Amino acid sequence: MHQGYAFTVNGGAVRVDVDGDTPLLFVLRNELGLTGTRFGCGQEQCGACVVLLDGAPTFSCAFAVDAVAGRNVTTVEGLVGGEAPHPLKRAFLDEQAGQCGYCLSGVLMSAAALLEANPRPSRAQICAALDRHLCRCGVHNRIIAAIERAGAAMADRA
Repeated sequence: MHQGYAFTVNGGAVRVDVDGDTPLLFVLRNELGLTGTRFGCGQEQCGACVVLLDGAPTFSCAFAVDAVAGRNVTTVEGLVGGEAPHPLKRAFLDEQAGQCGYCLSGVLMSAAALLEANPRPSRAQICAALDRHLCRCGVHNRIIAAIERAGAAMADRA
């Protein structure tokens, strides 16, 4: 049975009329046209679908939209778009941290949450934050370097 669910996405209020058990990922992509968040495995195992839910990294592929009502969702579009994109965008470009780019939207979201909590994380902390993200391209070292670079830029701005 379809029902209306209201929540915030990338700072704007939205309302969708869908079944409550519809995965948030499908709502973002199919109802709201936010296709930056990727479908990978559908089982919370690869990290391609990670978004921030009230600031915390959340697998959107298996997270029902009825649990999102009244909450704040940030997708990769909200992170890297706009007039003042997140320092991660510049750092990932400078470090050439993406090859195919399929995993990057989820990686960026987890990295943003980490840097919000700690703009100068250690390499071990970065690796721990990205532990559940799978990347088949083998650019792990460049991803870590980009997160370190973005953290340094954030710390310098503060």
